[in-house]
Amino acid sequence: MNTPNNTMRFALLGLLVSITAAALFLPGLPGEFVFDDFHNIVNNQALHLTRMDADALAQVLGTAQVSGPTRILPTLSFAIDYWRGGGADPMVFKTTNLLIHALTAFALGWFFRSLLLLVGVRSQRAGWLALALAFAWAAHPLQVSAVLYTVQRIQTLGTLFLVLALWSYLQARQAQLLGQPARTGLVLTLLLWALALACKEDSVLLPAYTLALELTVLRFAATDPRVTQRLKRGYLIAAAVGAAAYILVVIPHFWHWETLPGRDFSTLERLLTQPRVLCMHLWQILAPLPGNMPFYYDWLQPSRNLLQPWTTLPAIAAIVGLLGIAWHLRARWPLFSLGVFLFFASHFVTSNVVPLEMVFEHRNHFGLIGALLALGSLLTHISAKVRTRPGLQTAACAAVLVVLAGGTVVRAHAWGSSAAIARIGTEAAPGSGRAWVQLCASQFRAGGGAVAGNPQLDLAIQTCRDGADAAPQALNSLTLLVVLKTLRGDGRIPEWDLLQQRMRSVRMTSDNTRVFTILLAHARNGVDLDKQELLELLPIVLERGNLGPVNRADIGYFVMNHLGEPDLALPYFIKSIEARPANDPFPLQLGAELRAVGRPDLADTIELLGSTRGRAYAL
Repeated sequence: MNTPNNTMRFALLGLLVSITAAALFLPGLPGEFVFDDFHNIVNNQALHLTRMDADALAQVLGTAQVSGPTRILPTLSFAIDYWRGGGADPMVFKTTNLLIHALTAFALGWFFRSLLLLVGVRSQRAGWLALALAFAWAAHPLQVSAVLYTVQRIQTLGTLFLVLALWSYLQARQAQLLGQPARTGLVLTLLLWALALACKEDSVLLPAYTLALELTVLRFAATDPRVTQRLKRGYLIAAAVGAAAYILVVIPHFWHWETLPGRDFSTLERLLTQPRVLCMHLWQILAPLPGNMPFYYDWLQPSRNLLQPWTTLPAIAAIVGLLGIAWHLRARWPLFSLGVFLFFASHFVTSNVVPLEMVFEHRNHFGLIGALLALGSLLTHISAKVRTRPGLQTAACAAVLVVLAGGTVVRAHAWGSSAAIARIGTEAAPGSGRAWVQLCASQFRAGGGAVAGNPQLDLAIQTCRDGADAAPQALNSLTLLVVLKTLRGDGRIPEWDLLQQRMRSVRMTSDNTRVFTILLAHARNGVDLDKQELLELLPIVLERGNLGPVNRADIGYFVMNHLGEPDLALPYFIKSIEARPANDPFPLQLGAELRAVGRPDLADTIELLGSTRGRAYAL
């Protein structure tokens, strides 16, 4: 019986569970910013809030953001954290992430409890099971890279509002089952959905999640038959409109038969690869060992066809089979089927034609809810079948939760430093170029950076050399190796030749295009890189790299100002202008700068190109 005392007891236990789960991540609070944190937060001047007033907040919201224009709530929270910490203090940002994680676990406990009560589980048992599931979700080691990877607040905050929206929807539908008004709950669901959409775009999948609820535990039921008919008709129309939009708009917009810009796969290859990725995620959920979660997945080779690699076809068959079983059991085992549907639905956007990176662990943040729900339901049915004693069930459940919590503490501790994250990455995935270059750069920074007598310089050079050998398809370790050997004063550096050779042969992914960023940044910071080698290498970057107009101009300015070669800078400026809108003011600005340095001839060429494009635009 669901009495007020039971409700209060559940609330207090839920709060304890949430706080305990969040505390498991505390060892990672001293950790640094990593990967996308830098251009989204650390180097993003638009987020650097220095005063707390309405005008300053409005300016943050009104400035175009690197992560996207719709992620309003995370953007605002990042700016507030910057103001609270007096700068980009990673501990301040990560503390907010822990608070969001605890709130989500607390809300998830209530959602699970309502769900279990709906399918007929006794009140006391439903409470304990809900708390166990919520703790398993919050304490799973796979969550570390979502909670402690600062920028992924866009994901975790979206999950919070999605869970609240699902709970509100479930409450509203339960009211309809009892013949009571449900308008308030449904309106609240829409408001919470809007908040989720203001965090991340894949929150658009909420109707798919509520449809999963209807197909399994709710069955479109209501006391009023007219409500049932409206529900069925509404979901049918929504599904038809969604399918039409996907087929007629989304696929044509994103489809590329050839290799996607900045990637090493086509759209078809991405679709063929994602079943392997999803099976890998399911294995990570079932066996959350450190070696199964390297954080970086740039080593994963795309599926070129159904048999390359051979695991592609079995992965597709496994997913189709699992979905088929869930569909067949949706009436008999509704929670198992609901969990399967939620997991795969949560990956629909990220495992589809949108040209995102192949893999990120944080994409499981919401999907883990479904996976654990399905797994918990399956284990419950198995234990009932073999008639396992309640005491043994409780002990086994407690043991699993302790193991998960311990794994999270260990992994969170590794997130206490970027070097530790990278070291684990190189051990678990030796082919990860990102892990190797992060480890090398971390060692270099630990010794003081570009200073005389850096005690870590030799170690960093050896790490970069190992990374260049272990991940030959990645260029950044090799590039940093050239920089560090120059800093050490090695004289003639043969790796320049190897870098040119690889740049002409490897796929120029967005990571590999960062070669010029690494070289230019260190040269501007005082590393005396070989001028002739740079002049031979940068044209290859221009030719093969997928550079935008700003990056092309940046190389041009480097060649003109830092290397002192205005004539050789001209091709970069021309390419930059050609990639800009015809009425862009850049040619006039550049022309004025060239005249100021005594090169009116180059200024005439640039201004003529700009005026020609401007006349074409006017016509």
